[in-house]
Amino acid sequence: MWLNTTDLPFFLTGFPGMEKAHHWISIPLLVVYMSIIFGNGLLLFLIRDDHNLHEPMYYFLAMLATTDLGVTLTTMPTVLGVLWINHREIGHGACFSQAYFIHTLSIVESGVLLAMAYDRFIAIRNPLRYTSILTNSRVMKIGMVVLTRASLSIMPIIIRLHWFPYCRSHVLSHAFCLHQDVIKLACADITFNRLYPVVVVFAMVLLDFLIIFFSYILILKTVLGIASGEERAKALNTCVSHICCILVFYITVVGLTFIHRFGKNAPHVVHITMSYVYFLFPPFMNPVIYSIKTKQIQSGILRLFSLSHSRA
Repeated sequence: MWLNTTDLPFFLTGFPGMEKAHHWISIPLLVVYMSIIFGNGLLLFLIRDDHNLHEPMYYFLAMLATTDLGVTLTTMPTVLGVLWINHREIGHGACFSQAYFIHTLSIVESGVLLAMAYDRFIAIRNPLRYTSILTNSRVMKIGMVVLTRASLSIMPIIIRLHWFPYCRSHVLSHAFCLHQDVIKLACADITFNRLYPVVVVFAMVLLDFLIIFFSYILILKTVLGIASGEERAKALNTCVSHICCILVFYITVVGLTFIHRFGKNAPHVVHITMSYVYFLFPPFMNPVIYSIKTKQIQSGILRLFSLSHSRA
């Protein structure tokens, strides 16, 4: 007979067996967190401030940067709390809210990458009608659809977490709350909560990837039909940053999935490290990719720093 301890808080976990090194581990994590906030914050500032970047492509990039900031700011407080001051307790409401935002923002990121693929598809397949198709209001509607889809799709499993009794150990496997981690502690029928996320991943994330892949086949077909080699290179170059972001996001998704499915014999620290890679690597890399590969972003950064230098 289980002892019902539903009212007890959950306990977050840092790096088991490495507690004495938590302060040292927190240093690179803090550097990455700060880099993510600075990089994505800089992108948002440039897109808002530079009229040359007031185009659909950069509006979608702003959505991506906002999503990345959201993921970072959602996970950072509890992670640093565990590593700095060993603050492991988290209430049920706070835990479920954190899990909701983490999983919602992951679906949002996939949706934004799909929207960016649509943007590149229109820009290359139908350049003369680009501005008439992707108007500001349509870009806003696409953003709202992406956000609404993610918010509503994750809500059913998070709501059910509030109903479950938790009578097993209240110790979670990470320094932040994940749905799949919480349901392991529930003493109830969790069949729906096990199967539903699989359906969501296949119906949304995998479908998004397949649509993106198909759109790039059509883009490539269009580019190969362009007579001028210089124009072909120019058209493809506008897609390079987006393709790199897609690869970063989906490679980390596949990597995390493989570790969970086939790495059961791997040390627990490998699972924990891979979860940090999943949440931190795309938000860290996306601003870097766009800063390196997009001339308009480079120009905006140079203008910003030259203006700051001249004022100083």
